[in-house]
Amino acid sequence: MEQVITYILSFLQGPDRKEASLVCKIWYLASQDWQFKKKLTYRFPASSVSLDGIRCLGRYPCYSVAISHLDSSSFSKAILQQVALHLGPRLESLSLRGSSITESSFLAVAPHLPALRRLDLSRCDSLFMSGTLLSKEESRQAVGAALENLEELDLSSLRFLSDLTFNRLTGCLPNLRRLSLAGCHITFQIDPYRGSSAGYNSTAMLSLKNLHRFLSERAPSLKGLNLGRTGMTPEALRSLVDVRGLCLEELTLQGCKELTDQAMAALWKWQPDLKTLDLSFCTELSDKTLLAISSNLKELQCLNLAKNRRITDSGLLDLMELKCLQSLDFSECSNVSGGELVKGLCSPVAQARLVSLSFNSCTLITDLTMFSLAQLLGPSLRVLDLTSCLYLTDLSVRAIATYLPGLVVLRLGWCKEISDWGLLGLEEPTKECKPDKEKDDKGPKFSCNFGNMGFFSPPKKYLEEKPRRVTKQDLVEFREREGASLLALRDLQELNLTACTKLTDASITQVLRFQDLRTLSLSTLSEITDSSLVSVASHCRGLTRLNLSHCPKLTDHGLSIAARSLHRLQHLQLSCCDKITDRSLALLAEECKALKSLDVSMCKEVSMAAVKLLQSQLPSLESIHTIFVGGADLSFTL
Repeated sequence: MEQVITYILSFLQGPDRKEASLVCKIWYLASQDWQFKKKLTYRFPASSVSLDGIRCLGRYPCYSVAISHLDSSSFSKAILQQVALHLGPRLESLSLRGSSITESSFLAVAPHLPALRRLDLSRCDSLFMSGTLLSKEESRQAVGAALENLEELDLSSLRFLSDLTFNRLTGCLPNLRRLSLAGCHITFQIDPYRGSSAGYNSTAMLSLKNLHRFLSERAPSLKGLNLGRTGMTPEALRSLVDVRGLCLEELTLQGCKELTDQAMAALWKWQPDLKTLDLSFCTELSDKTLLAISSNLKELQCLNLAKNRRITDSGLLDLMELKCLQSLDFSECSNVSGGELVKGLCSPVAQARLVSLSFNSCTLITDLTMFSLAQLLGPSLRVLDLTSCLYLTDLSVRAIATYLPGLVVLRLGWCKEISDWGLLGLEEPTKECKPDKEKDDKGPKFSCNFGNMGFFSPPKKYLEEKPRRVTKQDLVEFREREGASLLALRDLQELNLTACTKLTDASITQVLRFQDLRTLSLSTLSEITDSSLVSVASHCRGLTRLNLSHCPKLTDHGLSIAARSLHRLQHLQLSCCDKITDRSLALLAEECKALKSLDVSMCKEVSMAAVKLLQSQLPSLESIHTIFVGGADLSFTL
């Protein structure tokens, strides 16, 4: 019986599974199955309450823990000792990101984690500042014996990482497969302190020579490397990727602005088996890099080229021949229009099946491109980001709803031409373009049922007329017919409609009804009222993140009703909501016990006294933004 219930629970999201576990003891035991626990990460701040939580977790399978706000105090050390005592034997992932721990605190926990597979020490500057980490032989032996199975190490954004501490730490990790040094200061030429080439054991910095030595030693096992934001030079890249025996599957070079098309040639030659490649913000790269990727990286699955403004459509055609390609990110590539991507997908040799596609801030994307892509990508697409694609209209929304039913994430923020008609799947009747009367034009015309759709230009938009508002009769028609409304996206978990200023209650109350929705942004929708908020809360009860900032018509009344349905809400933004008062904060404290962050900046009717009271009532509240609350004067005097 328990196995059957476990199988049923496997189809539920984490919060839903938690609610189901309260049915009875059998359902509770089924929800504690190891396959569910493997996917959970327990996050604790360094507090006295956390000690009790850690002790309780010791009774159950716990595989991943993240602890924040640790410092050099004895109390923080005691928390890590409790982790080692109660969770150590089974713990597979530990994150101490951003902590100010000392070596003694680290040694209180590290030798007691024999099952650890992933360790995050990013931004733990205090741990490396003295340069004495693992300087004693007995400490290295103890850590090495416990962490011999560690596979992933994150050392991102460390200011004081040197050759000496790097070698001591990695020397204890013989089976390391993935290493992140993103944002670390790596010396690629000379030691600025000595004025000569850096050696293998510099006590002041991490050198290229030492990194090359490390890669040479670990070449057979190392599969993932993150060198983003390190100032990587073309010469340094060539020396690192041609290490004998090195066969990388994941490489991140984000923000390495000195890299050129010529420098990347060594990458294609020596690392042809790459599956994930991040070249975002490498501003010197051009279409030559895209063409080289298409020709050489036949196993590539994920490609990130965000913020590379020299990239155009020219290289997109051949990318679709990569049979393993699943994810493409062209965010802020202002010269990409998507036309060649459409041609590539139409090609008889196209093999790519995209799961994720981002055109964030690609302002050349049009309805024509979006209609074509929607047809070609079909149900396999899960993530679509069209934020700030300014020229997309309701036609694109209807195409998305019709041809992309498998979407889990949809971002349409700042697409200001999208209106209620698009979300409802209706065609706006106008004098020039009526649903029951086709215009006499030279080409085919889009209709509400998308008949005979192909790769042709959308109908002309008559922007000189003010769009007609949706009436009650229109909503009756919407309920009576099966149209291409946003309701077709039943699996949606994240939706961003920020600054789609033409949206009103007419569509929000009718369309936003997604049981699995977790993240929603309705920021800067000046026309929505309490009706939209109440409707969203009643139909999207699983929301954990909700952004309602700059919605001036929302009031305490709407929030009081909505809060009763949003018990899972963790992050709420209400900045610049002028009608929200202290009463709303009192209701949040009563109904939204899981709240972790709140933004009430520039809410004129909210007082600091109410904010402090909320903080005292919600111990889980980690962050609250209160800039200019209480009607503070926003003018500054120089």
